[in-house]
Amino acid sequence: MLKQRTIQTITRAVGVGLHSGQRVELTLRPAAPDTGIVFRRVDLAQPVDIAVSALSVTDTRLASTIEAHGAKVHTVEHLMSACSGLGLDNLYIDITAEEVPILDGSASSFVFLLQTAGIELQNVPKRFFRILQDVMVREGEGAQEKWAGLFPHHGFKLSFEIDFKHPAVDTTGQSVTFDMDTGHYSRDIARARTFGFTRDVESMRSHGLALGGGLDNAIVMDDYKVLNSDGLRYDDEFVKHKILDAMGDLYLLGRPLLGHYRAFRSGHALNNLLLRELLSRPQAYEMVSFDDEKLAPKGMAKLAPAW
Repeated sequence: MLKQRTIQTITRAVGVGLHSGQRVELTLRPAAPDTGIVFRRVDLAQPVDIAVSALSVTDTRLASTIEAHGAKVHTVEHLMSACSGLGLDNLYIDITAEEVPILDGSASSFVFLLQTAGIELQNVPKRFFRILQDVMVREGEGAQEKWAGLFPHHGFKLSFEIDFKHPAVDTTGQSVTFDMDTGHYSRDIARARTFGFTRDVESMRSHGLALGGGLDNAIVMDDYKVLNSDGLRYDDEFVKHKILDAMGDLYLLGRPLLGHYRAFRSGHALNNLLLRELLSRPQAYEMVSFDDEKLAPKGMAKLAPAW
């Protein structure tokens, strides 16, 4: 049986929110089978649990925000991406502010935290959304067109293409495909950092955004070049970060996917729209588990081996 997974022990991190600039503490705790991933705002007079789901997403401007009972958690996608990449099904995430810390701007610090806590197998079958029919969403036309889709595939594969028309971005890889069967999330995707442009920072900060951003937790570019002295971590780091974000956004479905995600210039808003479109079409998916682990896609069976 392909089993559900949680962490073995409690682990903690402290950082600042990318947009809020607020100091925030995270405590990651094991959770029982079929709990799912639940954020808990412990800074409130009455703590509020926010279970991840496509329908709990209430804001997708620059990041993915989830909400329940009036309590919000912003910028959940990097931590959710790490959970997806490591195959974690059940987790409590206690948080002392309304934004997940940005740490180094990638998912690698979250991967380290989760791996340090250890992965525990739970004696309950892992359940997947298996895509049965093509599902697509589109926005804009011509040069403004963007789209995202889910297609049947025995495994989990993501293909992404970007088009920023910026000298620093254009000299790097514009498209990438990552297949969980053949790739290694921690090595190939998790270290890709978020990125931004100096021309946007002043405007964002005037609106109370990017207050915690800087060269130590993002790739920053002027009109011509990357300003970080250490350069890029991957030759195609920009598009790989879009894969990282997409993995986090898709994991807000609440269960792992079996399918091929393909996208052109997509972002948090379109990714969530895609999940909502999927859920509106019950004939386009089915819930499956694997009593025989050998019948599961290789990439799902080998995710974050328990140690």
